Amino acid sequence: MRWLVGWSSIAASFGTAGRVPGRGHGPDGYGSTGPGGTGGTGGHLRGGIADAAHAADPGADAERTVHPVGAQLLWGDPDPLWAVGDWRPDEIRTLTADPADPFTRLAVLGCCGATDAELRRALYAARGGALRHLTQWSGSYTAVVQAGRRITVLGDLAGARPVFYTPWASGTAYATAALPLADLIEAQLDIGHLAALLACPDSPEALGDGTPYAGVRRIPPGHALILREGSREITGYEQVASLAVAAPEADAERAVEGVREALVDAVRARLTAPRHAPEAPAPYDPGPVPGMGPADRRAARGAPAAGVGADLSGGSASATLALLAAGLPGAPGSLTSPAGARLLAVTFNDLATPQGREPELERARAIAADPRLHHVVVAAADEALPYAELDGPLTDEPGPSLVIAARERRRLAAGSADHFTGHGARQVLDAHPARLADLLMDRRRRHMLRPVAALARSASASGAAGESLLVPLTVYAAARRLARTTYRAGMEAAAARLREGGVTDRATGPVDASLAALTWARPGPAAGWLTGEALAEVSIRLAAAAGRPPLSLRPGEARARSVLARHAADHRVFEQAVEVRSQRLHAPFLDNQVVRAARALPESLRVQPGARAAILRSVLSSAGVRELPPGWGVTAHTPNETATRLGLRAALHGLLDLFAAPLLADAGLIEARVVRQALLDAAEGRPVPLDGLAELVSMELWLHRLLARRGTCWTGTSAARRRAVPEGVPVHRPALS
Repeated sequence: MRWLVGWSSIAASFGTAGRVPGRGHGPDGYGSTGPGGTGGTGGHLRGGIADAAHAADPGADAERTVHPVGAQLLWGDPDPLWAVGDWRPDEIRTLTADPADPFTRLAVLGCCGATDAELRRALYAARGGALRHLTQWSGSYTAVVQAGRRITVLGDLAGARPVFYTPWASGTAYATAALPLADLIEAQLDIGHLAALLACPDSPEALGDGTPYAGVRRIPPGHALILREGSREITGYEQVASLAVAAPEADAERAVEGVREALVDAVRARLTAPRHAPEAPAPYDPGPVPGMGPADRRAARGAPAAGVGADLSGGSASATLALLAAGLPGAPGSLTSPAGARLLAVTFNDLATPQGREPELERARAIAADPRLHHVVVAAADEALPYAELDGPLTDEPGPSLVIAARERRRLAAGSADHFTGHGARQVLDAHPARLADLLMDRRRRHMLRPVAALARSASASGAAGESLLVPLTVYAAARRLARTTYRAGMEAAAARLREGGVTDRATGPVDASLAALTWARPGPAAGWLTGEALAEVSIRLAAAAGRPPLSLRPGEARARSVLARHAADHRVFEQAVEVRSQRLHAPFLDNQVVRAARALPESLRVQPGARAAILRSVLSSAGVRELPPGWGVTAHTPNETATRLGLRAALHGLLDLFAAPLLADAGLIEARVVRQALLDAAEGRPVPLDGLAELVSMELWLHRLLARRGTCWTGTSAARRRAVPEGVPVHRPALS
């Protein structure tokens, strides 16, 4: 993992390993640092966090300060900041407003398209309290501003780059990962948060600002953490309309143009960044191997190619990014190739379940005929099925992608050092079904005709011709009911549903899925396997949230933000689970500017069938790509249920052993017998929520990896080893009061 961590306290004498009495490197004996961590003119500057065990001793020596393992100091005391992990040199940028004022400075970590002049102007604005300027550049990054003793850390709009914090040593420690902070305070597991993550993963009301670690908190997307000498304040930097009546609808053509500009700038920011080759030289290539090309041999060695590449699955999102990256000026190929080099496009071909994907693969082949693309097909059979390989790295948090990490890592290993993915396009551009209720609130009923008619056609195509006649009335009634349901009433109804155990409904088609989504909150696919006590605890969380006003009182807008935040969090876990050394995954659709431009799209445009494909087609057309294969932009295929069941069947014995004495059962969240039976049913082809099983298996795997971990993120502690969850999963949970 790559993360940054810092600390702020009202007691500046705590953790002052960087302060050398009598050797003033700056005001009050402190120095300023640049990216290399050297300060002023007096020598090497160090920073530290006071050990909590010695928090009452301001005179504790420097040997008792805590430092992240393998950290690079960006600036020192009294509020130190470190970057930890394999950051590239161009991914860390620091600057000061004035050499005479070394304590007004800015650090930007990640891919940022801003120039130094733009960074400096934004630093001046942020010093006066205007934070939005720090979030308007293309790319994906985290910004930290220091103005005297005030520290400001900004998260992104989607939630793919979150910020966490925890009280520590008379102050606040913050980081872009939760596990380091959990190590710092030796946090125990927050079982209630794990229960909410399984019961209502798309409901921030149930999750709150918690994490899987007790005492470690997360700031919401679109917010900033402000520390003033250790005291905390969380404030939003994005304007949110919370009125039930919307403002006049934006012009559709201008909104689509804004999406085009934001997406092109996001791709250009990656292309203009310095090129990087794999850090370690790849082993000697023995030459041609029967049945294996150069890309296959490189993937077998686990090293990505130098340069820029992209996924090419045949869907509209990945194809748009691949064609944009190949067509924009620059050298997407390698370090030494001239401008106009071909971009590496990677397609995964599942040989174990070839049925149903033929049209998509054919579209990928037709798009790859573009002379600017170099097409590589990664073919795999049973060895790449879901659940095939369940060994992997420990991620910061649990996520359903852990069961498919080996499958995706095989595909990405054939990619490039900088690899584009289309993750987030559906959540950013598509309309959540609850937006139909927003249209009714705005008295725009005529815009509901086409989406409702499309649902009726899908019901007719699935064989329910008689029921398709009732679809328009049913959907309209559900949208009308949601439009008239207040936030408080919706949360209380969801809490009552959990208490009563009504979580077994399973959507069997697009109509059922749309009807189930027309609510303020709903149970997740794994909720049916949770114990009654776990569901009751989550219902208490929802009932408590009913009294807190949300960011938006419009149900469609609120649910769309929640789904985007959940997907961004899962994408972050996906990045960590499939990480290939020296490779960076880029998801431009989750960038601040793309999310902001997409939110300006009028709802009447969003809800129309094929809206995402039309928007992306307009983006490509303006970039000079006007010939697309037949069927481009059709709704992406549903998750391959056949491959999932084959993987479950092949890994059944290992999964049954995993749930013979599961840690989730020790925590009181599930009954092992029930989950083992569900695994048997899924392997035999019975109707079971497969995505819910993936969440259960992923969380159980994550718990095992967390408890099997022996290392720690910190050094220099008074204790021999400071580690999260030192006592393991609590076996006996207190009864609900």
